[in-house]
Amino acid sequence: MNIFLTVVLALSGLLALAAALCAMFTLFTARKVAALLPPKGEFVEVAGARLHLRDTRGKGPPILMIHGLGGQLAHFTYAVTGRLSGRFRVVAVDRPGCGWSTRAAGADLPTQAAALAALIDRLGLERPLVVGHSLGGAVALALALDHPDKVGGLALLAPLTHIQEHVPPVFKGLTIASPRLRKLVAWTLAIPASITGSAKTLEQVFGPEAVPKDFATRGGGLLALRPSAFLAASEDLQALPASLPAQEARYGTLRVPLGILYGKDDRILDWRANGQALAAKVTGARFELIEGGHMLPITSPAACADFIAAMAQLLSMDMGMGKADQQASGGAR
Repeated sequence: MNIFLTVVLALSGLLALAAALCAMFTLFTARKVAALLPPKGEFVEVAGARLHLRDTRGKGPPILMIHGLGGQLAHFTYAVTGRLSGRFRVVAVDRPGCGWSTRAAGADLPTQAAALAALIDRLGLERPLVVGHSLGGAVALALALDHPDKVGGLALLAPLTHIQEHVPPVFKGLTIASPRLRKLVAWTLAIPASITGSAKTLEQVFGPEAVPKDFATRGGGLLALRPSAFLAASEDLQALPASLPAQEARYGTLRVPLGILYGKDDRILDWRANGQALAAKVTGARFELIEGGHMLPITSPAACADFIAAMAQLLSMDMGMGKADQQASGGAR
């Protein structure tokens, strides 16, 4: 028995030492990343969140951009916002809890949408075209459904729109239901494991297209190597089953211009189950399928910018017709 206890204590000590070393490495890595990629935008306080954003402050119609799971606004500033900033006021935001934004409220879709609706008010954006990529597409849809007076139209890039039967393999590590275990993993195993498996993960997320060599810095990829990023992504993923199915049942009530752009070789989300299925439920929805994978804002920025600009033009025409109808109605009285 004494030998057994000695072995147990020794193993426990080794595990504790390994956990401590992992925690130290995680803290060191997070600090290095923060120093290398500090926030470059401004912060806006809204109820339940402190949001980090980049605002081009252009004089054209407003566009609000919402990134996907585990991402941040650099996915758009990498190469899309610059193509639009001369014609539009483009605001790219770190979703609540992501990038350099923080959140005190929940990770569910309605709560995130409420924070972004408040941001629209704070920035004085008049019914912007809302662009959503991946999970950001689900948030954009929640924003349009719950706050229809805040949204002029939707331009969705490889959006998540329907609950999936299975989580993509690259995101399996995020499926930790226990908040305590999730936090323990975030501060011990998550970052070393992410570094070790980064090549395979990025190959799956970007494939069949190549990962740009500067994605880690210019695309903000390194920001994922922080406990806060792991926790936010895990919470976002865990919150989907409670809100996305109910949202799906409301898509038919959408009355704003809607465009959907998908890569036909997307390895993360099925364009039929998410893009085509959404278009079938919304009257007048526009669906486009192009060559490419899931990370269209990074790998196909010109196609994304053209698609967004076309949706913005359609929105302007729609709003113009609406004003004309109002004026005609008023004159008739």
